[in-house]
Amino acid sequence: MFESSAMLNEPALASLKGLGPKSQAMLGNAGIMSVQQLRKLGSVRAFVMVKRSGLQPSLNLLWALEGALSGEHWQQVAREHRTSLLLAVEDHERDA
Repeated sequence: MFESSAMLNEPALASLKGLGPKSQAMLGNAGIMSVQQLRKLGSVRAFVMVKRSGLQPSLNLLWALEGALSGEHWQQVAREHRTSLLLAVEDHERDA
């Protein structure tokens, strides 16, 4: 399979701080292959896509995704944005 030149020029998910190999694999399983895709989707939608792909991610993935996109450490995200992120996931799952 050949990748488009646009895909080759996009930063890899590995370039995002806080996303290790397991997180990258889960995103790949959900069809999320680039930083651009992840930024477009956002942390909540990407997390829900991973769940719908048949995997059972922990909430740590949600914190890591938000942290990778915002530049905050995942533990800070978990402390400061936990409620708003959980409500957003609930809303997204209910509306989709």
